[in-house]
Formats: sequence, structure tokens, C-alpha cells
Amino acid sequence: MPNGLLGKAAPAAATYTAVYTVTAGKTATANVRLVNLDAINSVTIRLAIAPPGYAAPAAPANADYIEPLDVVIPAGGLLEEIGFAMSAGEVLVAFVSAATVTVRC
Repeated sequence: MPNGLLGKAAPAAATYTAVYTVTAGKTATANVRLVNLDAINSVTIRLAIAPPGYAAPAAPANADYIEPLDVVIPAGGLLEEIGFAMSAGEVLVAFVSAATVTVRC
């Protein structure tokens, strides 16, 4: 099974960012980690898997979210989701309340 970096981003605040798109004809089992680099302030995040054809910065549909809306990551904290399946063309999308978060898939 292949492994390694699929995508990474340092999203701008309050903007939906496409972090990774599954290659056509392929599937992926992915892990994602979001790290809040701010040592003082917490942030909120949104994480979704949008269907093929999704284009940032549009908001994903409600059914696409894999975390509740506006999950809080404390100062210096992280959130990790592991082992989620993605189909060909699907897009991992992140939204962060501050530009202090890094995302790695």
C-alpha cells in the first residue's frame, strides 16, 4: 500500500482550501492532521470531503463535512482524522478561522 504525503496547506483565514484531490481512476485511504501553531489563541476548523468537480473557495455541501462545523483546536493543539476513504476525484477541503493552522494529508 502506498504511503506518504498526499497534500498539505497553510490555509488563509476564513477561506475554503482544497488540500488534496484524489487522482482520476484511483482511490485513497487518507489521514489528515491539522495543527494550530498559535501558542495563545484557539481556532475553529471545518473539514469536508467534497465531490469531484468541487472548486475552492466555494463552501462544500452540508453532507460533505466529516467533522462537526467549527470544531475548536486549542492553542498549540492538533486534530487528527485517520483511515478515511476517498474516491476518484474527491477533494479534501479545510476551512480555518485563523491563518495559524497547517494541514497535512
